[in-house]
Amino acid sequence: VYDPLGWMDSEPEAFERRRAVERKHGRVAMAAVVGNIVHNNHIVFDGYLSPSANLKFSDVPTGIDGYKAIPVAGLAQILAFFGLVEMAWMPASKYDGDYGVGFFGTDVKNPEEKATKLNAELNNGRAAMLGIIGNMVGECLTGQTMYEQYAAGHISPFGDGLGAF
Repeated sequence: VYDPLGWMDSEPEAFERRRAVERKHGRVAMAAVVGNIVHNNHIVFDGYLSPSANLKFSDVPTGIDGYKAIPVAGLAQILAFFGLVEMAWMPASKYDGDYGVGFFGTDVKNPEEKATKLNAELNNGRAAMLGIIGNMVGECLTGQTMYEQYAAGHISPFGDGLGAF
């Protein structure tokens, strides 16, 4: 394990907590990347996001500004749900990363295989964290969603004359 600051030896509990939080953030980032790709391709649920506000899912704009269309009560519900998940179902104090949901519905019994899958998940989560933040920064710099950037051929902020640089 690459540990240039020596936390594994000096602060093993803190290192394990940071690793657990990194794994959890990676899982959220992987879901965010998939959601971003799906929503940018205009795949939305039928029906209403908020019947009382007469807001359909299709009315929510794509991109980073989409959250601004969600009513405050809806954002509060999302935050309450995440708080419940964080405190009750998947607490950050559970450092092994196993929250009892299995690997695509199967329980991995072999400890070596489980460690391999958790390490792969950690690496995929790191890539997803960089991917989603890169997408958000690109969208803020260009004013275009990922879909709009690719559709316009604007995929390099440095070489196509349309970027910020």
